Amino acid sequence: MNTQFRKGALEICVLALISKKDMYGYEIVKNISTVIDVNEGTIYPILRRLTKESYFETYILESTEGPARKYYRITTLGRENLSKLMNEWKNFVSAVDTLININEGGFELE
Repeated sequence: MNTQFRKGALEICVLALISKKDMYGYEIVKNISTVIDVNEGTIYPILRRLTKESYFETYILESTEGPARKYYRITTLGRENLSKLMNEWKNFVSAVDTLININEGGFELE
């Protein structure tokens, strides 16, 4: 899969997960990797960039299972960005589906 396309899709996934509840990095990786083959080296740079762009706030919580964890919380700006990205994603998927269905239907594309 194209790297840029994959990064864009993963950005939506990260925003969507954190919009449901605050999460720490490894928890995000575990959730995404149940559906998409991904590792920490892919997700952490996305988290850093989205935090730098003010889509997330972070805070630290002590853990009974090891060191303290950095949690990510979506901001209002992050929710607005997620909404915009989801609309763009739905439009893109719909357009691709239309082209695929036209092509499968035996119609020739000009």
